[in-house]
Amino acid sequence: MMQKKEKIRSLFDSIAARYDRLNHLMSFNIDKRWRRKALREVIDPDRTQQILDLASGTGDFALAAARRMAPQSRITAIDLSEGMLQVMREKVAARNLTDRIAMELGDSEQMRFADHSFDVATIAFGIRNFEHREAGLREILRVLKPGGKLAILELSVPSFAPFRWLYKGYAFYFMPWIGGLISGDRAAYRYLPASVFAFPDKKTWMDTMRREGYVQVRHRSFSLGICRLYIGEKTA
Repeated sequence: MMQKKEKIRSLFDSIAARYDRLNHLMSFNIDKRWRRKALREVIDPDRTQQILDLASGTGDFALAAARRMAPQSRITAIDLSEGMLQVMREKVAARNLTDRIAMELGDSEQMRFADHSFDVATIAFGIRNFEHREAGLREILRVLKPGGKLAILELSVPSFAPFRWLYKGYAFYFMPWIGGLISGDRAAYRYLPASVFAFPDKKTWMDTMRREGYVQVRHRSFSLGICRLYIGEKTA
């Protein structure tokens, strides 16, 4: 049986070419606002930082970070999917940012980087796809510098019941239909909303971050709970 990691790699390779178009269409472009809010929490435009963007996909979060960060800051972006990274490489080159964003194929649960390498780590809409989330959290903590921050932006299930019912209908019926129509892979767009509903609730996830060694763990809710931002820090 194929492991989750290989399934995820294959899934995102299959939808990479149309991923951006669908992502922005299905979020009504609100995802761009979520990214900006998240980056304001961890990216300091007045201080040089080494930034690690995990599960970077087609690079929207890394590109947004590059627009905010200090001139001498650098981003290292890694992803499991070569298809997604190829799209990212084209976007980074088109914006003349190849000297500021390094991209590589990699596994966020087992990284090649030395201990204490990064000031900031970010994950946008990717932590729910990790095969072993706790192992990923520990590995991120290892490569963060003392006092470094992790920002996780992730889709979520709204708490307000009427809105949650509407969101469930949208996620399980509209998303697979439009995703399958445009990408040709309906199964991928059945998996993606199902993975949102399978992700732990905010209290459980924050407790998990604390248990894996993060301090000052905090949370923000965006758009009535459709998206949540989690921040955790490494002890200084």
